[in-house]
Amino acid sequence: MIEVLSNAALATVQDQGREGYLRYGVGTSGAMDRIALAVGNLLLGNDSGAAGIEIPMFPFRVRFTADVAFALTGADCAARLNDRPVLPWWTLQAREGDVLTLGVPTAGARCYLSLAGGVDVPVVLGSRSTQLRGEFGGHDGRALQKGDVLRAAQSAPDTKPADYAGFGVTAPARTLLQGAATPAAGPNETVVRVLPAAEYDAYDDASVQTFWRESWKVTPQSDRYGFRLAGAALKSRQPLEMRSHGIVPGVIQVPPSGQPIIQLRDAQPTGGYPKIGTVIEADLWRLAQARIGSTIRFAKTNYQEALDAEDELQWYLNKLRQLIGLHRSAPRLPT
Repeated sequence: MIEVLSNAALATVQDQGREGYLRYGVGTSGAMDRIALAVGNLLLGNDSGAAGIEIPMFPFRVRFTADVAFALTGADCAARLNDRPVLPWWTLQAREGDVLTLGVPTAGARCYLSLAGGVDVPVVLGSRSTQLRGEFGGHDGRALQKGDVLRAAQSAPDTKPADYAGFGVTAPARTLLQGAATPAAGPNETVVRVLPAAEYDAYDDASVQTFWRESWKVTPQSDRYGFRLAGAALKSRQPLEMRSHGIVPGVIQVPPSGQPIIQLRDAQPTGGYPKIGTVIEADLWRLAQARIGSTIRFAKTNYQEALDAEDELQWYLNKLRQLIGLHRSAPRLPT
């Protein structure tokens, strides 16, 4: 359905992730911004587990080799279908030979291209996600390259492209608020809610205050494996020596340098650095859209607030599902 025309680095096929294999040493992978991919699938009537293309480097171009409906979600990257502007969080019908061009984002860091039916690549360990470290899943276990051709999976027989194309939704950043107690983000800053983790009390009072009060810069050494942050060094009350133990995306570890690392979707499943906090699951998608050189600030939360945030996220997706269903079922004027 599409041919890749760019050699932009690190564009990969991703779905919602490879769950249930951490105990075997296999990371979760999956879309960094799981909400953007979920909304793209909702807009197109895809299965919730359908795969799309995650694009973190721009410009990026593809040619459609067949007629297919598509959706763009995530970063606003001034997209164009041939000469026609394409709005973010929007669906369109592409025709054979059309070229989609994604420019440098005006906001956000990652764009998601979803196709009606989902990107058709083999399922490996229950997921179509690309595992770059292990070189499996996705398209030959690697990032996409110029000349790669990807097919869309077969859509349901009772659906038509016109049922999906030509409408969009409001970006979740405008709808999903973080509560009055969460500080407002400054310019070029991302605020995420964090739960104190196992070794939180091992850090001295000044470091704990710094952790919550200061902004942390996302360094160029950041990627899908983790965000390496720069700021005032965090210091423990006494030297910490730990055996390797299980970790999950969102865990904030502190290596000997005192500069935090947030583990992300391609993180290895074990690590030996102490854990000062964990970004709640409901805010991981916000991290995905933080750019290199931007800043991150941590807002302290508790377990109940984390559960409430996850409930709000599910409410948002369910509400979208209902609204999109109403759009598809509405009578259409004859063409």
